[in-house]
Amino acid sequence: MGQVTIYIDDKTEADMNAAVRASGISKSKWVARVIREKAGAEWPQEVKELAGEWQDLPMAEDIRQTVTDSQREGWF
Repeated sequence: MGQVTIYIDDKTEADMNAAVRASGISKSKWVARVIREKAGAEWPQEVKELAGEWQDLPMAEDIRQTVTDSQREGWF
């Protein structure tokens, strides 16, 4: 199991401690959770549940059929 040492300012530490107390889990578990959320390659469950919720939003394939790509400037 890895171990990490970080240096943070007093305000950030106070904010973190308040969040840890509110979460009801240990500081190590709280920090590990934040790292997984920020560094993970998977969408949060709340975002996954939004899939298909906007029925009037066109599909990407439909948009691509009606819109042409713009000419790029200076990228060649």
